[in-house]
Amino acid sequence: MYNTDMPGRAELPTTRQLIRSTLIALVTAAALLVTVVLPAEYAVDRTGAGRVLGLTQMGEIKQQLAEEAEADAAVNVETADSDAPLTEETGAPQVAETSASTATPQEPATDWRDEVTLTLAPGEAAEIKLVMKLGETSRYEWRVDQGHVNSDLHGDGTAGQSTSYRKGRAEASDTGELTAAFDGSHGWFWRNRSDVPVTLVLQTTGDYSELKRVL
Repeated sequence: MYNTDMPGRAELPTTRQLIRSTLIALVTAAALLVTVVLPAEYAVDRTGAGRVLGLTQMGEIKQQLAEEAEADAAVNVETADSDAPLTEETGAPQVAETSASTATPQEPATDWRDEVTLTLAPGEAAEIKLVMKLGETSRYEWRVDQGHVNSDLHGDGTAGQSTSYRKGRAEASDTGELTAAFDGSHGWFWRNRSDVPVTLVLQTTGDYSELKRVL
């Protein structure tokens, strides 16, 4: 059986060669950190290579998801004591806008009970709640004039309950019905995730005793 011969002293790398190889490895690792790892994980792109490779966009999405998780957690731990009544509400019912392309003569106009208009800067958030009892149902419609928002339709009960009815990402409008799962405050959390200010209009009607802004 043949065993490989041990290398001679002359065949071993010199100290200078080892140092050179170590330096090359360190430079390569640093380059990968700056051009690949930081853009892909943290959206930090100091060289511009990450955006060219599409890695910076990946990092931005990861950071956005992390911020949304923190925002959702903040919503879930919110207490009723922090609720503040909405100071401005319209006194007259509003008529919902209907798209001419989808309207039909048989569709009746909606008489909205309340309408609220909010302006959100990029990254800014807002929250509005309806005070409802178990089983009560309200109808709603909200929309933004430009850009898009992330939304969370959720409820906080007077006995400590909490639930999420729906979540939306990068959307410009939503309409539907909300049926209270328990006595408490039920409503919407929005965050402007576009790069322009947005004007958000919320219209509501139905079974609720109060409409209030809590954020």
